[in-house]
Amino acid sequence: MTSNFPGFPKDLLRFYEELKANNSRDWFAKNKQRYKDVVVYPMADFIEAMGPRLDAIAPAFVADPRPNGGSMFRIYRDVRFSRDPRPYKEHLACQFRHQAGRDAHAPGFYVHIAPDEVRFGGGVYLAPAPVLAKIRHAINDDPERWNAIKQDPDFVKTFVNIRGDTLKRPPKGYSTDHPNIVDLKRKTHFITHQIRLVSKITTPGFIEEVDDAFQKATPFMRFLTHAVDLPF
Repeated sequence: MTSNFPGFPKDLLRFYEELKANNSRDWFAKNKQRYKDVVVYPMADFIEAMGPRLDAIAPAFVADPRPNGGSMFRIYRDVRFSRDPRPYKEHLACQFRHQAGRDAHAPGFYVHIAPDEVRFGGGVYLAPAPVLAKIRHAINDDPERWNAIKQDPDFVKTFVNIRGDTLKRPPKGYSTDHPNIVDLKRKTHFITHQIRLVSKITTPGFIEEVDDAFQKATPFMRFLTHAVDLPF
């Protein structure tokens, strides 16, 4: 296993630009082999290269390069209950999930690539109610540590703030004047770093930038992981 990665093919960005303009099953069928060559296989290489780096940062999180059932998200959208008929996702993404998690709602590090946006970071996305309750308890019980993580200069410079959907009202048991009420109202606790030049993904420096962001996200990720009673 190697931790080196030369960068994604330039045609990956072109593929997603064209997919956005031609999001149909006919177009995808004609470009399926191209999709494998410039998207799936390079992403599998990227995930494999992140394996040793992730082991050094957070050993309990998994880098699985399998195209199906691994860290890579499928391109197919679930349109069964959606008003949006587009059959394919117009971005590439992967999640390095905790070894105890089986879905995208488990703690995980994340990478998102689209022609107009590249971002990476981590957190817990739309946690189930019992998990979310544990995160809220952890923030309430150890506000000094939580606030120190958010106020760290490297954290502020890299991630700016925590993202995620929030409740309109405080969750049960917490008052509106709680010092951390903004974070307690969150249904998602997620941080991402967005790069300015999307073309950076085609260079060897991209994986270094992802690695650096994951390292700076480590205190945040450790807090959330321990909050839900999992080893980091």
